[in-house]
Amino acid sequence: MPTDFKLTEDKRLQITWNDDRVTTYEFQFLRGNCPCAECVSEETGERLVFPADIPENIRPMQANPVGRYAYQIIWSDGHKHGLFSYDYLLTLSQQSSA
Repeated sequence: MPTDFKLTEDKRLQITWNDDRVTTYEFQFLRGNCPCAECVSEETGERLVFPADIPENIRPMQANPVGRYAYQIIWSDGHKHGLFSYDYLLTLSQQSSA
C-alpha cells in the first residue's frame, strides 16, 4: 500500500510504499502507459497510446485514491480514464527509466 504520493521538482511522481520502498515515474512514461480502454484495445490488448505519443509537458493535475487498490490520475491533457492499480504501478516501476 502507498503511504505517500507526491510530485517531485524534476517532473516525476514519487510513491513511498508501506514497506519503505520508493518508486518514481516520469510523467510522460506514466501517462503513456495508462491502462484504460482508450489507451489499450479491449479486444486485442494491444497498446494504442505510447509514451512517445505524449507531450513532454504533460503533468498530473490530480490523483484520487480508488478504494484500497488504485489511483485515478487526471492529466493536464484532460485524460482521466485510467485506474493505476497498486500492482500495476509496481510493475511499471520495474520498466521505468526513473
